[in-house]
Amino acid sequence: MQDFKALLVEETKENKYVSKVVQRQVDDLPEGDILVRVRYSSLNYKDALSASGNKGVTRNYPHTPGIDAAGEVVESGATNFKPGDEVIVIGYDLGMNTSGGFGQFIRVPHQWVVPRPPSLGMKESMILGTAGFTAALCVEKLLLNGMEPGDGEVLVTGATGGVGAVAVAILSKLGYSVVGSTGKTYGEQFLSGIGASRVIDRQVLSEENSRPLLKEEWAGAVDVVGGQPLVNILKSLKYGASVACCGLVGSPSLPASVFPFILRGVNLLGIDSVNLPLETKTRVWNLLAGDWKIDSLESLCHDVGFDELSESLQAVLAGQAVGRMVLNLDS
Repeated sequence: MQDFKALLVEETKENKYVSKVVQRQVDDLPEGDILVRVRYSSLNYKDALSASGNKGVTRNYPHTPGIDAAGEVVESGATNFKPGDEVIVIGYDLGMNTSGGFGQFIRVPHQWVVPRPPSLGMKESMILGTAGFTAALCVEKLLLNGMEPGDGEVLVTGATGGVGAVAVAILSKLGYSVVGSTGKTYGEQFLSGIGASRVIDRQVLSEENSRPLLKEEWAGAVDVVGGQPLVNILKSLKYGASVACCGLVGSPSLPASVFPFILRGVNLLGIDSVNLPLETKTRVWNLLAGDWKIDSLESLCHDVGFDELSESLQAVLAGQAVGRMVLNLDS
């Protein structure tokens, strides 16, 4: 049996959860026809929830989180993969109830595995990870619904987080004028550096307003917050514009009326990155490696090792992270 390093989250008798780096054995991994030696993973809000004992994300402990993984195939029972192939695994059940990318090995079904695009490095794929992939889905859906660079400003909420930062960078690359919303006082310089034309305080979007509609302002939006900010975005979209909704870091509620939809014809676009068909995931990864590849990916990234992982997850849970955190599993 082969030993490997992994973060393990355990539930104590006091109904508390502790995380520690341990040695695990490959034979203890779940069933699957692809064994991957993980080289890089990334830190996401869902990982932080899993590591904190959120039973809505992970039902059973002990558990190794990590919803993202990039590495090379070690063993394959599938004809479309062979040992040595470099691959990406995100979404499905990885890191939720299946041992995830915060371990140096994962075993998964081949239906979860995407070949790494040649023009996207292994680390680059994890700088993007689920967050960047989700951002790309948001942008693509906005474009498919008719948003064009000349239409006006595009708003991105939670702009210093993983999804928001990548969305700002992609939209800027595509020629859009991007406004980033953040509550972090130190976020303006970061966002300007990745392409935001201006930055607004998130409190501007958080204020309740009884008016059914607000001044038309946004040609489109990417929202990771939900709740009152999403309501205000809907009220202030330009006629026929859309907001892509992919998160609930503020609230899962939507105390809205139908007026923006029936008086301005706006669109609320739902985004899921977990259970997409593999063909769609492959296509979007190729887009991120091609025409939409961000020129300064490294500027979005902060590297962490196993010794920093637990503390870094706490920062993500507390909303203190800026950009992307990438775990080097050889560290």
